[in-house]
Amino acid sequence: MGGRTDPVPHSAAESLLTGGEALVRALHAHGVTRVFGIPGTHNLEVYRHLPAYGIAPVTPCHEQGAGYAADGYARVTGRPGVVLTTTGPALLNAAAAVGEAYADSVPLLVVSPGMPLGHPRLSTGALHEMRSQTEALRGVAAFSHRVSSVAEIDAAVARAFTLFRSRRPRPAHVEVPLDLLTAARTLGPVRRAPSVPKPAPDPQAVREAAATLSGARRPALVLGGGAVGARPWCRALAERLGAPVVTTAAGKGTVAETHPLSLGVSLHSPALQKWLATRDVVLAVGTELSGSDFWTDPPPLDGRLVRVDLDPHQMYAGPAVDVPVVADAGLALEALLAALPEGRHARVADEVAALRAARDAESAVRDARWIPYLRAVREVLAADAVITSDSAQCCYYGALPHLSVGPEGRYLHPAGFGTLGYALPAALGVKVAEPHRQVLALSGDGGLQFTVQELATAVQLRLPLPIVVFDNGGYGEIRDEMRARGDVPAAVDLTPVDLPALARAYGGHGTRACDPAALARALAEALERPGPTLITVPEETP
Repeated sequence: MGGRTDPVPHSAAESLLTGGEALVRALHAHGVTRVFGIPGTHNLEVYRHLPAYGIAPVTPCHEQGAGYAADGYARVTGRPGVVLTTTGPALLNAAAAVGEAYADSVPLLVVSPGMPLGHPRLSTGALHEMRSQTEALRGVAAFSHRVSSVAEIDAAVARAFTLFRSRRPRPAHVEVPLDLLTAARTLGPVRRAPSVPKPAPDPQAVREAAATLSGARRPALVLGGGAVGARPWCRALAERLGAPVVTTAAGKGTVAETHPLSLGVSLHSPALQKWLATRDVVLAVGTELSGSDFWTDPPPLDGRLVRVDLDPHQMYAGPAVDVPVVADAGLALEALLAALPEGRHARVADEVAALRAARDAESAVRDARWIPYLRAVREVLAADAVITSDSAQCCYYGALPHLSVGPEGRYLHPAGFGTLGYALPAALGVKVAEPHRQVLALSGDGGLQFTVQELATAVQLRLPLPIVVFDNGGYGEIRDEMRARGDVPAAVDLTPVDLPALARAYGGHGTRACDPAALARALAEALERPGPTLITVPEETP
């Protein structure tokens, strides 16, 4: 559903608007056409104005699902996802999704009512009352802004969109006190976030980076989520330098994982960490190089580190930087390509193949249970399909290193915060954004049950959505960690649930796939069938 075009309601002349309409007008002015949330007693004045401004609400079953859906929407479109909650528990329900968006640099705007302006500091027992919503959200968002007048509402929304456009995108929260939502005031034209050009690199930094890279004998590229928008330049630069490419989870598929230079998502591999430490120059683009990327402390680098990042604070985090380039990744890499000499292209395909083999040998026994099924998934899915992932063994051990993705597709994983329950609602957000694109949610039984109620939302949308669930009877990763410590596993085994039957109970479809061929057939059917299809792959519990 598209937003209104000119004439925009109440945009040019002075008009009498309630705070609720002022808020919706401000969202519309920034191109918002979808909001994810659940109506509640305190936000009805906002919902009443959505239709007039062409904003369609998507109603999940839980606000955490709303947050993850808006996150998926934002990642696949590049536009901010908007969550509309009511006060108190509803806002806190969305907080885990806000934390995930912060960790993974996702532009997410959460809008909520709050207690009235004159509400006493001492508790009165009012409905949904809490001491401070803004203090709670400041712990997980880039900022939380409580407005103090109807006239301030559009400025607060513009502030959020300015953040999304001008700096590293991270979530923001805007709170509108209850009495302001219904208060009517005369307002002038809506205020909009200014257009902000992407930050270009300093020419001297580009020259220094180009000189460092052109002199490298053993270069490597590490690509994170900040490199996703610079896909063509990433590939061109790797080929110009003859440099193997390894990505973080957030950067998966930035360079096609079938490319001869691609090592895929491999920073967790001891063999790859040892190799990376020996490179004489490492070019890291849009990545924190953090413990969540390596699954351990980042290894020391023997060579020089050239770092490209939109966020200048990243130059002080992680390994020491030799050449900092603070800029938009696309502009920086385009400038680097122009400054580098032609014809470098070293022959390193054999080295890359050997490193891939070494990585796979390290985990061959552990990963063998997932690889045949993931190959079946890859054979069925289109090249531009979007896969949403959970913090589950089948995802981080299985799909991240073994399910190939190219620049046409996307793989969305909750990498930084490591939240459970992300895959299903994030897939809903992607499907809302791009209904004609294939979308697959990939999860484990433990993670799925954090947000399994969103099957009902998927049924309402009536869009094809397969959900593949590897069922190991509980929290498999924690079970394995307990055993590795010599502990007797406790509190990790879940009561068996007939998940396909549950999907059918919600009005969707459900089946089991006990071998890869069965999974391929079920997946192909699910991609053509309206509504969700939950496909369980049973795993033997050790």
